[in-house]
Amino acid sequence: MSTAFTPLTVGAVEAKNRIAMSPMTRSRAYGEGFSPTPLMAEYYAQRAGAGLIVTEGIQPSAIGQGYPNTPGLHSHAQVAGWRRVTDAVHERGGVIFAQLMHTGRIGHPSNYAEPVTPVGASPVKAAGQIFTAEGPQDHVVPEPLTGEQVRETIADFARAAENAVEAGFDGVELHGANGYLLHQFLSTNANRRDDEWGGPPERRVRLMVEATRAVADAIGAGRTALRISPANPLGDLVEDDYEATYPLVVDALNGLGLAYLHLLETEAPELTPVLRAAWDGVLMLNPATPGSHTGPEQLALIDEGAADLVSFGQLFIANPDLPERLASGAPLAQPDLSKAYGGDERGYTDYPALSRIR
Repeated sequence: MSTAFTPLTVGAVEAKNRIAMSPMTRSRAYGEGFSPTPLMAEYYAQRAGAGLIVTEGIQPSAIGQGYPNTPGLHSHAQVAGWRRVTDAVHERGGVIFAQLMHTGRIGHPSNYAEPVTPVGASPVKAAGQIFTAEGPQDHVVPEPLTGEQVRETIADFARAAENAVEAGFDGVELHGANGYLLHQFLSTNANRRDDEWGGPPERRVRLMVEATRAVADAIGAGRTALRISPANPLGDLVEDDYEATYPLVVDALNGLGLAYLHLLETEAPELTPVLRAAWDGVLMLNPATPGSHTGPEQLALIDEGAADLVSFGQLFIANPDLPERLASGAPLAQPDLSKAYGGDERGYTDYPALSRIR
């Protein structure tokens, strides 16, 4: 049997297999102040067979919200809502990490509880549009964070991590990928600062590194992880020097004893073996699959030693018992992505497990 189905120690927890559920925004946080609902608890509990669940992106502060009805971890109501989620997952033997996602300039005033301007590294507007309750709208020019506000943002990540532990999470993953705030500071087009947070790559990596260290100090390195996506153009980002930038991140964090590094391959798969060799800890990989999505064939990456865990996204939407299906070679359902964002139980918790089909 593939080593994908053997246990693995991941920081402070034991994963029962090496198949992770990748973080996926679902925009169904209809509870008080963008807090989780019982339906969200059911959704995650259904997928507790994963070796490790990484939640959808959770804003560590109100200004960190980018999309409609995404959940936070900065209020009592949100902590209480997430406690229902983690209890439900743990009752089914699962492990769950909270992904902390500050979207930075990828936002819109109409998506906040009260209209405000999104923040970013520099006053550079992202090309394209973002979904809002009123439909797609152009991105706006963000307010550049002052040096003091950068420090406050680091503290927000640490406080949200403490809230995650209070809510029962096994750990947190900082979202440093996909064009959001931590990634924006790494980029060469969104970050045009000339202070201690911008300029050469040694300064552009500082926010990502210091936020990760602050979270590790707050809740323990064994409960802290980071997601990166080198050269990923999402969010209208450009990384002209990614080959030099990401080894700096790995070198700065290597000695902390983090739970894992989550690497999302997009435009630079050739960097993966370089980072794999440089990283001393557990590597979770979401492999590049142009024109498709991560499938059973990618489990071979674990057997080959290219990764310690492989994270699956879309297949976990439609297959709540995905590890069981992968182990048995059972048919895999395909998700209806027209119901991916917002809505009710349809396209969310109504995908049947294999045992209900047979």
